[in-house]
Amino acid sequence: MDVRRAEERYRGGDAAGGIESWHAFSFGPHYDPGNLRFGAVIACNEERLLPGAGFDEHPHSHTEIVSWVVEGELTHRDSRGHETVVRPGDVQRLSAAAGIRHVERNDGERPLRFVQMWLAPRAAGGEPSYEIVRGIADSTPYAVPQAGAMLHVRRLAAGERTAVPDAHHVYVHVVRGEVLLDGEKLRTGDAARLTGAEGPEAVGVTPAEVLMWEMTAEPGSSV
Repeated sequence: MDVRRAEERYRGGDAAGGIESWHAFSFGPHYDPGNLRFGAVIACNEERLLPGAGFDEHPHSHTEIVSWVVEGELTHRDSRGHETVVRPGDVQRLSAAAGIRHVERNDGERPLRFVQMWLAPRAAGGEPSYEIVRGIADSTPYAVPQAGAMLHVRRLAAGERTAVPDAHHVYVHVVRGEVLLDGEKLRTGDAARLTGAEGPEAVGVTPAEVLMWEMTAEPGSSV
């Protein structure tokens, strides 16, 4: 288990433009050759946008982009004609495939905080697609088969236990609160990378919200 603390993240964004970003992996101008990905996960960004702030239209390709809103509302528009407002409890996925352009903004009246995770697909190309699941229930898995990954959302009460998936790779991100993961305390913004773990558990120290990516190995891979 490799624990990465919130304060170790690379800080990006545009403070003058009302955007604060914290990156868990090599990202943009911050190049870290030893931290390019874990399993299928190639980015896990904590984003905070003030009202009226946002990311203007920009392109993506060959990436599965999953967003989880913590507070506020995220407005999404893309070049395939989708326009939605993503709220806490919703899972949003944009499959960039061969190429798509989109806009992400805080058009609401309150600050927006969201976690955005990028996954590498197993095959390049294809047609872009978009999906939003409203108010996903606790413990309901959300599959991203293009990346060989499954997202588990857990909302834990203090003292409540949950199993962590047995998988080739598991990426755990604490959205809020505190948990004990295999005896290690993780706080808001902390993450853990588990490889080949069997039978680990997470326990809520306080009420907590946790995102867990369960990932299978690449076909033919021994890593």
